Parts: sequence; structure tokens; C-alpha cells
Amino acid sequence: MKTVPVQDAVGMVLCHDMTKIVPGETKGPVFRKGHIIMEEDVQTLLEIGKEHIYVLDMEKGCIHENEAAHRIANAAVGPNITLSDVSEGRINFIADPGLLDVNVEALNRINSIEEVVLATLHTGQQVTETRPVAGTRVVPLVIDEEKIRQVEAICAEYDYVVGIRPFRHLSVGLVTTGSEVYHGRIKDKFGPVIRKKFSKLGSEVMGQTLTSDDPAMTRDAIMAFIAQGAEMVVVTGGMSVDPDDQTPTAIRLTGADVVTYGSPTFPGVMFMVAELNGVPILGLPGCVMYYRASVFDLIVPRLLAGEKVSREDIVSLGHGGFCATCEVCRYPICPFGK
Repeated sequence: MKTVPVQDAVGMVLCHDMTKIVPGETKGPVFRKGHIIMEEDVQTLLEIGKEHIYVLDMEKGCIHENEAAHRIANAAVGPNITLSDVSEGRINFIADPGLLDVNVEALNRINSIEEVVLATLHTGQQVTETRPVAGTRVVPLVIDEEKIRQVEAICAEYDYVVGIRPFRHLSVGLVTTGSEVYHGRIKDKFGPVIRKKFSKLGSEVMGQTLTSDDPAMTRDAIMAFIAQGAEMVVVTGGMSVDPDDQTPTAIRLTGADVVTYGSPTFPGVMFMVAELNGVPILGLPGCVMYYRASVFDLIVPRLLAGEKVSREDIVSLGHGGFCATCEVCRYPICPFGK
């Protein structure tokens, strides 16, 4: 950093904001830190009383923080992400709705390069409205260009580092079990919750069928939805270990391959995932109805993004699968399921 006459500063980089004050009208930066001084800027600088200014003397092989941020962001960005303008040396990654997909291996390699920063939200998180999910910048005002080349080389080894996998718009069949609901003794409260959750994720419940505790009746309802073109079927009720809770039996009677019955998540232990000819069939425990965040919110977005959920995926939920039941739920901006 050095002081130079403003007339000699063309092509140099400002080290701090330049403020212009018009009494009674305005006060604010006319040029921001990092601005490269142009010939036409000289008169403006003189008019605000800057005959000498502090500038950055760019050494050979170094680049400014703004250029560095642009190059990192452009190298790391994936599908369904737009990049913000640079502000104070930082660029944000703005995501469209979908499932956040972060290549954690690549991310760690990038952040292992000294003075380079790329921070993201947790991978696998559902994004239901356009929002920032990551940001990048470098630590100093100028950085050795070779470090940025290293970032670009790492990113070139992968399809992308930060991207969004869009949610598929599926037709979902809803089967609600329980003789108390089937015979009209109580009103179903599960259906409205499930419709709202799927709507938020961009899918639609094509219909709801009520069944008794008879496993064959529930099986037939599941198969009827699949025959009508359902791309996913969810079954609510009857998932506990009581003798009259027969939903797991009904799902098995369809001939579906069971991925898991049981999940290391609180709430959501009595959760079932099965698949029949490519159609996911889910058994949803009662907690999905009255908890804002449950196993539903950890698994269904992944299925809607086209992932196949394995037994190993379910097992891995144990680390982070204990909901803290905060007084005010902020899911997905919380540790649950991470």
C-alpha cells in the first residue's frame, strides 16, 4: 500500500472506500474498496478533495480479492445456482428450490488452500424457496494467483462443488389406516398435514383412501394407487408395535422390497421405506402429523430429488437424528438430521 498523487493512480486499486458528502443531501461511498481507478475517475476524486490516495500496488502474479472470488465461484458453481454480485470481496451462491448437493470432499480440499474460503450449508438440506446456500471469498485484499489456479484445478475434477438437485413433481397416493378413522369415529388429521408438506416440496397428493386395520384392505389401496399412476405412496397410521397396527404387514403384502422398518431418528423411529417396481412406499409414524420436523423431512426431499435411499443412508441418520425440540422450531436451519 502506498500514497500517490491521484493523477498517477490510474490502473491502481483503492484500499478503502472513498466517501462523497453533499451537505443536506447525501453521504456515501462514491468508490468502494477494491475499485480499479480509471482515467475518468480522476476528476471525481479531485472534486471530493482527494489529491493523494492510498492504493494497492499489485505485484506480478497477484490478483485482487474480487477477481479471486469470481474465479472460485465460477469454478465451484453447479446446476440451479446463480451467483450474486461481489460485495466486500464476497460472492454468495443463490439456490433455486431443490435438494442442496455439496461435494464435501472437494469443499474440504478447497478450504485446505491457505487464504481461500468457501462455506456452505449442510449438504442434503431441502431448499423450498430461493435463498443463499454458500459464499466464497479470499482472506487478503490480494492473493497469489497460483492459489486460485489450484482451486480451479480441484473443481475441474468434479461435476460441481455446490449445486441443487431439483425436486421432481410426483403424484402421490395417500392411504390412511385405522378403524377409528375408517368408521368415522374420529376425523382424520393426517391428510391435511401430508398435503401441505408435499405441496411445499412441489408434489401433489392425487387422492386419499381410508382403510381399516385389515392389512389386505390397506394392501389393495396401495396397489390401486400404483395402478392409477402414483409415483409414490405414503401410508399413515398403524406403524407402532401394537397388535392392531398392521401397516408394515400391509406394505410387505404388496411384494415391495423393504429398505428399512425403523429409523434412528427422534421423532420418526417407526418409519418404513419400501419400493415396488421403482415406486417408493413409505409408512409414516404419527409424529409426522404433529412435529414440524421429523424423519419425513429428512428422507422425502431426497426421494423427490431422485435419490435411492439405502439402509446405510438410514443408519447414518443416527448422528444428528435426535431433535432438540427447541421452543421455536427453525428447521431446516438446525442440527436435526445433519
